[in-house]
Amino acid sequence: MARILVTDDAAFMRMQLKNIFTSLGHEVVGEAENGKVAIDLYNELKPDLVSMDITMPEMNGVEAVKEIKKSDPKATIVMCSAMGQQQMVLEAIQAGAKDFIVKPFDQERIQQALSKILA
Repeated sequence: MARILVTDDAAFMRMQLKNIFTSLGHEVVGEAENGKVAIDLYNELKPDLVSMDITMPEMNGVEAVKEIKKSDPKATIVMCSAMGQQQMVLEAIQAGAKDFIVKPFDQERIQQALSKILA
């Protein structure tokens, strides 16, 4: 079971991810609506995994990944992207994200990603 921080500017997406993670047996320990909040919550909660949206106000996911990785090089982050964000996904992976899942979310794909990342 992993402790997960869910980051997305859309409350609906956070709820959807939270439901999927919970149904897969994981615990959602926090929710962030942008990259800045995600960094603060990461430092406070020390989750096992962060799901990180790419496009958010204030601070996007790529910037947040860089900041989190600076403070904790071992951080495990999975990007959540919409179609057509390949360039930003690549940047995030180069910055240290472990994998990505594409919206709309598919529980099976998320389970595969988590199994691979948390193994």
